[in-house]
Amino acid sequence: MRTVYFDYNATTPLDPAVRTAMLPFLEGEFGNPSSIHHVGRRARAFLDDARDRVARVFACKPSEVIFTSGGTESNNLAVLGVARRFRDKGRHIITSAVEHHAILHPCEYLREKEGFEVTLLPVDRAGRVSPDDLRKALRPDTVLVSVMAANNEVGTLQPVAELGAICRERGVLFHTDAAQWLGKEPFAGIHQFNADLVSICAHKFHGTKGAGALFVRSPLLPDPILFGGGHENERRAGTENIPAIAGMTEAIERFVRTPVFNREKLAPLAARLREAAGSIPSVTHRSPSDGCLANTVSFSVNGCDSIVLLAGLDLEGICASSGSACSTGSLEPSHVLMAMGCDAEESNALVRFSVGRESTMDEVELVCVALPAVINRARGGEL
Repeated sequence: MRTVYFDYNATTPLDPAVRTAMLPFLEGEFGNPSSIHHVGRRARAFLDDARDRVARVFACKPSEVIFTSGGTESNNLAVLGVARRFRDKGRHIITSAVEHHAILHPCEYLREKEGFEVTLLPVDRAGRVSPDDLRKALRPDTVLVSVMAANNEVGTLQPVAELGAICRERGVLFHTDAAQWLGKEPFAGIHQFNADLVSICAHKFHGTKGAGALFVRSPLLPDPILFGGGHENERRAGTENIPAIAGMTEAIERFVRTPVFNREKLAPLAARLREAAGSIPSVTHRSPSDGCLANTVSFSVNGCDSIVLLAGLDLEGICASSGSACSTGSLEPSHVLMAMGCDAEESNALVRFSVGRESTMDEVELVCVALPAVINRARGGEL
């Protein structure tokens, strides 16, 4: 059976050049960069060089790049680290109702365990935050605003530069989760987001899993959330994962400035998927037609359950998602669709196709042929 992989927002295949860049550090160059002998010093020299290379792409200072284990850790460090660093200044955090759970859950923890107040900004039917709503929500005791750059479930692009400018005017720190932006949307430099902190995840743009970064605008120093050593300039304890950092650095250099998700190639594929899904009765598009990731097509199917839909697609060799890959198997309705005004039934019937570099129109046509039959079987409760 042929496999059609349309789940690039969940993860991407490792690029061969990225794998090649990792190999020396999986073999001979195994040193700990904190060791003072010559093997450790070689590892330290590479780590310093990797940070310099990432900083050149980001157009920031090398000291502003913290290497992490991925997007989840970067988001947790941003939210928890800033909140605890400035808790004496205020205990109010603002985020949006459509954030990844790697933002929502740390905010919830701070609210339940550490006495913070959290304001969830609403979104419109396209899943977009209003800058006016942010202005109204800001308070004298607000210490952090966190709004993602691009939504993982429906692909909505947020006006992060405008949101960041509002925060800067008010003297409030702004964080954005850019995991779905880098490699997909235009990138001139990290400062384009007007953010004090930006989260990055390597495996979203053909890097390796287990690698990420957090840009932290100098001189900000978030409180660490991992303890044990003075790694990453005492901001993130733990021996650096040199092979993963090598791969991420290579992927950043290759695939961020010129996005590896080529809009000109992917837009026609997404348009054909939208057309095919829209021709099926009781299918409602959820990805906005404008201001959306070019590779993402999300829709809900009336009278179906997303688990049954995805299982039916999988039996046809088609890999899709119901939203966040971190919540696979969850029977909870999509919190993103709920925030966009959908009811529980609609929110529990989400399907997301996300195409990528290796996707072809032949694969799209295969999906277009299979989709009506899969939906019909799902509506009958059959696989």
